[in-house]
Amino acid sequence: MSELATLGLARIADAREIAEMSRDLIEQGLTWAWTPARVQHFITGPESSVVVARRDLNIAAFAIMHFGDEVAHLNLLAVAPEHRRQGIGRQLMSWLTKTAVEAGVFRINLELRTRNEPARLFYEGLGFDELGIVQGYYQGREAALRMSRRLAKNQC
Repeated sequence: MSELATLGLARIADAREIAEMSRDLIEQGLTWAWTPARVQHFITGPESSVVVARRDLNIAAFAIMHFGDEVAHLNLLAVAPEHRRQGIGRQLMSWLTKTAVEAGVFRINLELRTRNEPARLFYEGLGFDELGIVQGYYQGREAALRMSRRLAKNQC
């Protein structure tokens, strides 16, 4: 396994690169919804966390999570193809899990495309349970699998 990436909060200057990664890696076949302006809104928002994993000053992966009073919602997580299967996704999820517990939130919910088997297996490996299918979730075109994970207070 390669050396893990350096994690940190995204900067406003990262918004375009994150948005383009979302467009290219997550939103394929859909209308581009996570535009630079929308990503910037989450970077600067008090109820969200946008974390990037950097290697050689480039963004290798990112995650966006919104925090509610009781539940956090993982909006996006993407790892560039050349950095996959090296632990970076787990590193991002560990950061976000710790952040959720520190914020007093003990459940994380997410959705993913039903045909995204690698992502489903990744989240199952992290302890997420399948809650069901939401038809037409992605712009009325594609179904989503909804998953959730209950976090323990002493979990990190």
